[in-house]
Amino acid sequence: MTAPKTGTLWGVGLGPGDPELMTVKAARVIGEADVIAYHSARHRRSIARSVAEPYLREGQLEEALVYPVTTETTDHPGGYEGAIADFYELSAKRLAEHLDAGRDVVLLCEGDPFFYGSYMYMHERLADRYTAQVIPGVTSVSAASAVLGRPLVQRDEVLTLLPGTLPAPELARRLADTEAAAVLKLGRTFGSVREALAESGKLDEAFYVERATWGAQRVEPFADVDPESVPYFSLAVVPSPAYAARTSGTAEATADAAGSQDPAGEVVVVGLGPAGPQWLTPEAEQALAAAEHLVGYGPYLAKVPQRAGQRRHASGNRVEAERAAEALDLAARGAKVAVVSSGDPGVFAMASAVLEQVEADGESEPGARRWAGVSVRVLPGLTAAQAAASKVGAPLGHDYCVLSLSDRLKPWEIIERRLDAAGAADLVVALYNPASRSRTTQLEAARDVLLRHRTPETPVVVARDVGGPEESVRVVRLGSFDTSEVDMRCLLIIGSTRTRVREQEDGTSVVWTPRTY
Repeated sequence: MTAPKTGTLWGVGLGPGDPELMTVKAARVIGEADVIAYHSARHRRSIARSVAEPYLREGQLEEALVYPVTTETTDHPGGYEGAIADFYELSAKRLAEHLDAGRDVVLLCEGDPFFYGSYMYMHERLADRYTAQVIPGVTSVSAASAVLGRPLVQRDEVLTLLPGTLPAPELARRLADTEAAAVLKLGRTFGSVREALAESGKLDEAFYVERATWGAQRVEPFADVDPESVPYFSLAVVPSPAYAARTSGTAEATADAAGSQDPAGEVVVVGLGPAGPQWLTPEAEQALAAAEHLVGYGPYLAKVPQRAGQRRHASGNRVEAERAAEALDLAARGAKVAVVSSGDPGVFAMASAVLEQVEADGESEPGARRWAGVSVRVLPGLTAAQAAASKVGAPLGHDYCVLSLSDRLKPWEIIERRLDAAGAADLVVALYNPASRSRTTQLEAARDVLLRHRTPETPVVVARDVGGPEESVRVVRLGSFDTSEVDMRCLLIIGSTRTRVREQEDGTSVVWTPRTY
């Protein structure tokens, strides 16, 4: 016996509010559906239904899914989240009854169904049992950009979309890390969003857009908006900075176009230490606080507290040259720039990358130099080797060398030759970048090289995430330690023939290298 045919669930994006911005397909599916469902507050007025109304037809069944709670308190034993979860379960059952009866159901959704849309909660409860199709819609962010008459992003700019419900410090950090942004869900969050925009230095660039494309739309500079007048259907937009620079006529735009006659600024390369603020020097902290721009690898920038008016320029882990050039370009326009590094910036880090770019610039024609007059300072930081050594005692108490096992910037033959020389010289060896997902054989090869000059009982300190939440420090033996347990977050210290280990009563090991032979 053939099972009865079930209906199709449609998540239909209605766009930002103007019925004419709905897609042709959305209008057709709405008109053909057996059941029209929509969410509403207790007053039962549905914005989604009002947008779709021109396309409804007589005889269609309507399912008003009325939220039991919006912003008010609830006596539900599970609180707000419990009340909403129960509501979604009940709503899904109501729609499932229509689908089981063979009726096609359209669930109306302002904007796009999968962009902060209420439809997704029905989709995750029903799509595994019924055919479910989604019709995308124009988002409020696109609509806001259109009514502003400004591009959101262009070329290589990054756009970040954020809910205003995030804590203000988190909003500020993310706003500072991007070129362009949109912050949704204002209403009661307006105050914290304004605070975050000011803290990230983007308040003067931000616009407030309310009910974009509606007849009652409102567009103002964000800084001028009365917080008491802000509804939920509004957002903050920080549009393309490149477009603003070309069209605003500001001194910065003029300087960019004319080659900038402003006095050059400064690049300070700052070492953050291996972990938290407890290992940041006062000198480095002062430099970070004084900087107008912070440039660095994203996870390292995240360790620096957000400061009002400070701009952040985050990038990936393998673009050191581009990162250095960006910092020098900012300084050439008169800015105070801090480039952040983990550990010490002069140890396998950004100081060399910045100075390499300056040298390459100096080799160009004198009239073509981009960074003439830009000064570069390097501020030291506690190294990962020092931090790891302190956790076990003093394995670096005598002569030692520091090597990186990464062969991304130098051939393995050179690494192996230096390892062999360090072993023959009986130096303690601190190994940075010992292994990664793509480099799985180098550490085993390095161990074999050192075993030419060391006994298998030579102590090895395996330090992972020192100072961080996942810190672990172990003392193992060179001849038997498991190299597969080592990754890029580890640093190894391999003892000399003089390095000693003492087991303490609490079960931990003290490792030190005597100062005399």
